Amino acid sequence: MDRKQLVSEALAAREFAYTPYSGFAVGAALLTKDGKIYRGCNIESATYTPTNCAERTAFFKAVSEGERSFEAIAIVGGPAGKPPVDFCFPCGVCRQVMAEFCKEDFKIIIGKSEEEYEEYTLDDILPHMFSEKDLRK
Repeated sequence: MDRKQLVSEALAAREFAYTPYSGFAVGAALLTKDGKIYRGCNIESATYTPTNCAERTAFFKAVSEGERSFEAIAIVGGPAGKPPVDFCFPCGVCRQVMAEFCKEDFKIIIGKSEEEYEEYTLDDILPHMFSEKDLRK
């Protein structure tokens, strides 16, 4: 996996973010096990509740196309119209969506640029996650 390319794809996805209310644009690039990349951006609504995060947009696009095996996701975010200046971690809802479709070793790359990023696993950012195994107890 080329991490720089994945961060670059997330930066490109961020350009399509619809953020008229918060002005905070996020892009995500989701890599499947077979090498496909699905981009996502955040899409806001005036009532906020129906707003969808970039990470979930990428996952829902991929899952709606039949994908079920994922290797990594890159996430970038910051004020719209400016390069990211800080690391942007996924919200709790996005982490739970990742837990639905990914194993604990799924890679999460949080970037500011192609050269500046950090890598985590799903278990790092969502320890003791709730998953289908908890429903079977």
